[in-house]
Amino acid sequence: MSTSLAAEKEQAQQDLDRMRHSTAHLMAAAVQLLWPEAKFGVGPAIKNGFYYDIELPEALTPKDLGRIEQKMRELKNKKLGYDRIEVGIDEAIEEMSKRNQPYKVELLNLLKERGSTAVVQETGDAEAIGLSEGQEGSTVVSFYQTGHFLDLCRGPHVEDTTHIGVFKLMSIAGAYWRGNENNPQLQRLYGTAFNTKEELDHYLWLLEESKKRDHRRLGQELDLFTFSDLVGGGLPLFTPKGTLVRDLLEEFVQSLQEPLGYQRVHIPHITKNDLYKTSGHWEKFQEDIFRVSGKSGEDFCMKPMNCPHHTQIYASRMRSYRELPIRLSEVTTVYRDELPGTLHGLSRVRAITQDDAHVFCTPDQVQEEVLRIYSIIENFYKPFGMTLAVRLSLWDEEHPEKYLGTPELWNSAQEQLRAVLRMKGIEWVEEVGEAAFYGPKIDFTALDALERTWQLATIQLDFNLPERFNLEYMGPDGHAARPVMLHRAVLGSVERFMSVLIEHYAGAFPTWLSPVQAMIIPIADRHLDYAYQVKQSLLDVRLSSARESIRVEVDEARESMQKKIRNAQLQKVPYMLVLGDKEAENGEVNVRHRSGVNLGTLSVSAIAERIKQEILTRNDLPRE
Repeated sequence: MSTSLAAEKEQAQQDLDRMRHSTAHLMAAAVQLLWPEAKFGVGPAIKNGFYYDIELPEALTPKDLGRIEQKMRELKNKKLGYDRIEVGIDEAIEEMSKRNQPYKVELLNLLKERGSTAVVQETGDAEAIGLSEGQEGSTVVSFYQTGHFLDLCRGPHVEDTTHIGVFKLMSIAGAYWRGNENNPQLQRLYGTAFNTKEELDHYLWLLEESKKRDHRRLGQELDLFTFSDLVGGGLPLFTPKGTLVRDLLEEFVQSLQEPLGYQRVHIPHITKNDLYKTSGHWEKFQEDIFRVSGKSGEDFCMKPMNCPHHTQIYASRMRSYRELPIRLSEVTTVYRDELPGTLHGLSRVRAITQDDAHVFCTPDQVQEEVLRIYSIIENFYKPFGMTLAVRLSLWDEEHPEKYLGTPELWNSAQEQLRAVLRMKGIEWVEEVGEAAFYGPKIDFTALDALERTWQLATIQLDFNLPERFNLEYMGPDGHAARPVMLHRAVLGSVERFMSVLIEHYAGAFPTWLSPVQAMIIPIADRHLDYAYQVKQSLLDVRLSSARESIRVEVDEARESMQKKIRNAQLQKVPYMLVLGDKEAENGEVNVRHRSGVNLGTLSVSAIAERIKQEILTRNDLPRE
């Protein structure tokens, strides 16, 4: 479970969020001084910063952000307090009407008529309402006064403006009031704030670095994938190089799970709607499912997930307890009807390739099988240098209507996963309401090179689908029993994982994943014959991994050596093997790494052995 260190981190994050929320108020106060006609929507703290939605008499420009920042600093230095004022809701409506703040009046009327839950659902801002925690149904709301600026807000805030750290306004965007396109469009001012300048500078560096690493740009430059308007948004097309990377990732997963008894299966990409109606997915996700019509008159759809299909493979005949566990795996594509505005490169697509697997086992086998999956996930992520954090995602017992199954099943399933985590002796956090609708899960969050977290791998325990599909096995007592189903994903969506990897490595994949592992660069045409001898020598190196040989090319372009080296570096090729008269005479190559390090002159067999070791170990060797 969470340690005291984790509790300290959580408290530090809460303090930072409080400061950022206070900075949002400070920004609004500055805006009101510069534009007295400003009308304010909501202004919450968000990850890495804050924003405020504001109606203004003119469209702001980036130059205006500098003016607002300067005014914020002036107000900060005045040591203005954040003074809480509690009033009746009718008095609050009257005050906001007097101040010509129609959006605040609207929120107060919504609060009065439908309660705080409705306000939070429609604004996404828990602090937007002036209702204190634990005061649901109360007619008393709170404001916070900062200098001349009065804002409807639940709080809490810092004591005064001098407790605000360093801040920077980042951008301006448009946002429909309450997220409804039929409402007025406000200007959303984004900012960020940290306790120290060093933290702010580091964050700004990470932002700039993330732009350089944008997988959408790098994917095109490295010829990994493309999109076509004729094919449609969210439907990526993978080139030979991109397909090679996909295959290597899939084969790596297979190499880890095959020795543990996983067997491959294959299912169709369409199904009758009845399959998902039986599983319960239709009721939950029918708006996200692509429909298919055909000559039969039956209702079909594109599969949005694979687990119901795999249940039917299990159900194809009666099973014995001696056969269990049955471990079925598949790399296959599912389809989700995502909104066009949510699509984003490979991160959010409509065609999602899943490295999916499902285990059917007896209740007594659950812990052992979860531990097996846990080991696969740990071993998969080691070569990528990503630290994994673990979260136990639980159901929300206050809203059982969101889930399938009885409280008894949920409590039993959750306790079994806790037992596994205790056996692993690790720290984990628990999140209520984050479970899948059919069962609790262990989620693994990976930390990338830019200190961003990604939820990728998962282990999900499911008592519900076996029940809904009436899955059985014959027990040792001769009576039918119900199996337990485990869902597992290692890299999750192949597309999304590739987007993470591209940005994690800035496109410079480790040698084992690089589409081209060595580029041979002859200095002049007279060195071409030797270049192809070197290439053949590398191709002849036999590997025990899934790929048969080192992936090597010869740059025949009539360009300078420096230009060829630069081209190979831009393509993120790990090794450049430069050769001229001396190298041809001695049977050697001059080896340069894409990082710029010159490894000097090596025999062909020496560089071949180096590359081979990096491939087989999935670990790049030191460059010096």
